[in-house]
Amino acid sequence: MRVDILSKEYPPAIYGGAGVHVAELVRALRGRGDMTVQVHCFGAARDEPDTTGHPDLPELASANAAVQTMGVDLAMVAGTEGADIVHSHTWYANFAGHVASSLLGGMPHIITAHSLEPMRPWKAEQLGGGYRLSSWIEKTAYEAAAAVVAVSEGMRKDVLKSYPSIDPDKVKVVHNGIDSAIWARRPGPDTVRGHGVDPDKPSVIFVGRITRQKGLPYLLRACRELPPEVQVVLLAGAPDTPEIKAEVEALMSDLRTTRDGVVWVPEMLPRAQVTAMLTAATAFVCPSVYEPLGIVNLEAMACELPVVATATGGIPEVVVDGETGWLVPIEQVQDGTGTPVDPDRFVADLAAALNEAVSDPDRARSFGLAGRRRAVDSFSWASIGDRTLEVYRSVLGA
Repeated sequence: MRVDILSKEYPPAIYGGAGVHVAELVRALRGRGDMTVQVHCFGAARDEPDTTGHPDLPELASANAAVQTMGVDLAMVAGTEGADIVHSHTWYANFAGHVASSLLGGMPHIITAHSLEPMRPWKAEQLGGGYRLSSWIEKTAYEAAAAVVAVSEGMRKDVLKSYPSIDPDKVKVVHNGIDSAIWARRPGPDTVRGHGVDPDKPSVIFVGRITRQKGLPYLLRACRELPPEVQVVLLAGAPDTPEIKAEVEALMSDLRTTRDGVVWVPEMLPRAQVTAMLTAATAFVCPSVYEPLGIVNLEAMACELPVVATATGGIPEVVVDGETGWLVPIEQVQDGTGTPVDPDRFVADLAAALNEAVSDPDRARSFGLAGRRRAVDSFSWASIGDRTLEVYRSVLGA
């Protein structure tokens, strides 16, 4: 069997959970030794065997970002000839998978749903009219796909809600995973101090992109209520728009007027530095208003951190309230934005959970150890590779 994986992100160019998923899934599938996995990704040429980078087309340099994406997708299509299955990740690559399936003999197109355009209307800020184009691409590809892999039960519900014409039997759940050998507790006090954080003082840490779905403005408001000795550490980069970046900068500046120990690392750090920063923290926080699963929560759990996270999307399938962390309740506006019905209440509940996490170090440590066990036992990439292969075989009738 030959499977061609289509993705915008692939090492070394990874900036989000979808890219992590693709990299680890490819490694797990190739490690089986009984199939060929070719990768087509955006960007420069890769040295990795069976991996092809596809740069932006210079002819489209001045076009809308969504049109540029379509150009790269079309360039990918020819390379998929001969594949038994094409498997695309995110709307950025869905167009390539759909065209390849339609053009090259109808090989099955499988989509992994990491996020959904109808659930992210704020993307219009980033893409302008291109958001309508990305939404059309996603809808067309999903409705024609041989199967859709949802990374959580919550995501499966969102897929069927967003695209009700899809046969529910075509939507399978295969969770995201974690490499617990790579993501593990590894002290690095010099690295931590080098980023302006005191490893000997308590801290809460956020890791993620600066995008509406991650809920960073709510977190910065909640952190006003933390004890003064608790540091606030944000490994937050890749802002979607100048507007969200400016909002976060303003809230950060305001928070710094009331407390010390507010640290913002805007660049994407190497994994070893991220694990050192996680290891030094007291608790991890994921204030997302939209999160299909949240690989960052698994990464934190694998590093033995308790997690404070919003009870939305697939997060409750990962974080067990009262066992591996705290789930913060949220009632959300049903317009696709994920906006809390009562933002002040959500901020207050988030602040209360954070204060619980930092007030009892022994309990936090116990939750962290339980989180590590859960990550290792339930979310290994080997098992996720096996379940993905089952989806491949089901669409091929094998």
